[in-house]
Amino acid sequence: MGRFIALVILLIPIFTAGLGIKLMRDAFFHIVQPPFSSVSFQFLMGIILFFVGFAFIGGFIFHRDRKNGKIGPRFSKKEG
Repeated sequence: MGRFIALVILLIPIFTAGLGIKLMRDAFFHIVQPPFSSVSFQFLMGIILFFVGFAFIGGFIFHRDRKNGKIGPRFSKKEG
């Protein structure tokens, strides 16, 4: 059950990043989606959504690998 909840929590930033990619693509082809008033604002929101989702997934993987000792010494936590 715990792994299922973790999967559901990880799906939220994945869909957020996917929505960001879709908004950037639509802005590139000058298709304005209803909540946005201009193509440039839509593209900016797409970039923000993409990077937020990407950073969350990257941070999760980094934290998990640090906890399991699978990263280099340069990125491990300093003692003291």
